Amino acid sequence: MLKELFGGKAPEQVLLYLANYDEGYGKAIADTYGIALSTVQKQLQKFEDSGLLVSRSVGKTRLYTWNPRSPFVEQVKLLLAQRLKLTPEEEIKAYYRQRRRPRRADKPLVNPRRLNPS
Repeated sequence: MLKELFGGKAPEQVLLYLANYDEGYGKAIADTYGIALSTVQKQLQKFEDSGLLVSRSVGKTRLYTWNPRSPFVEQVKLLLAQRLKLTPEEEIKAYYRQRRRPRRADKPLVNPRRLNPS
């Protein structure tokens, strides 16, 4: 849908990921969509150079987020939010509902009540 506007599928995917999660790093975005890391890094750099995104180092990782000083961020985010509303449920589940926090160490993987409903 937006690939024509943003110049391809990779820029659209990068921006949709950031619209959904608010921040991200190259490897996570590349792994989510199954695209080359170099492609994602090129898009992130392009958006940072344009002023739409900003980045910071967290350890060895470069974390990207929206630039709060850009006058275009809110309009782009509104456009992407509208695109996400029109996204099929299968695509939402596949790309935009990933677990973002680690599981507690002592938490079981399966809820015991679901196995034996009484």
